[in-house]
Amino acid sequence: MFELPGGFLNRWLAACVAILLNCGLICAQTASPSPSADNEPGGISKAVGYVFDYLSMAGSRTAADFKPLTQHERNRIYAKSLINPVWYLKGAASAAIDLKNDKPPEWEQGASGYGKRFGNIMGQYAIQRTTTFGLASLLHEDNRYFNSGKKGFGRRIAYAMTSSVMARHDNGRQYPSVSGIAGFAAGAFASRLWQPSSTSTAGDGAVSFGISMGYNVLTTVVKEFLPDLVRPLTRDRKKNTTPSKTGGASPGE
Repeated sequence: MFELPGGFLNRWLAACVAILLNCGLICAQTASPSPSADNEPGGISKAVGYVFDYLSMAGSRTAADFKPLTQHERNRIYAKSLINPVWYLKGAASAAIDLKNDKPPEWEQGASGYGKRFGNIMGQYAIQRTTTFGLASLLHEDNRYFNSGKKGFGRRIAYAMTSSVMARHDNGRQYPSVSGIAGFAAGAFASRLWQPSSTSTAGDGAVSFGISMGYNVLTTVVKEFLPDLVRPLTRDRKKNTTPSKTGGASPGE
């Protein structure tokens, strides 16, 4: 039985997983199946597939299963990241929070203010993803997250935190992720171009970059343990959908 030590970390991971899966379930009810969900061993659900895609995870595969991406595969992953409905739901939720907190104060309340905040969040994400995609293609970096396959909570946490700033090259080894770090920086600083005066300085961009990097570390920890946390759900779902083998013979047999 998978178990995490520490009440606070348990609650934090559980909350992250619950939020992501709820987003995925909403998407699964309104969209077509995610290709990565269909390809996952164990009949992983559409909801989990959308979440894995949004988090740039290599499914539940481990580092030992790594294979270099072709450019066609890179193009497909990038295109999917821009139409993943979890991204839009998260952007909508984040814009609602910014609206409630009146951030930034120059942007009005109401529908128009919400639209500006939503566009700001989605624009930052699009710049980050596009920059990362372009540099990763050029440098042959693979920023997908592969599960460690390690035993022990501490070793897995250490692997996840290190992997948050690393990417795999075609030889399978991890190196500092130039494309990943540059993507976060591009999103943080380029968005200052359309920000109002209270959030448009280089210092504001640096703060945004730092927050993004910190969030990325925490999210990477979730990626390491997410397959363990959702496996019981997908296992139960598979059992419930497995046809019975005790039925009678069909007519004519």
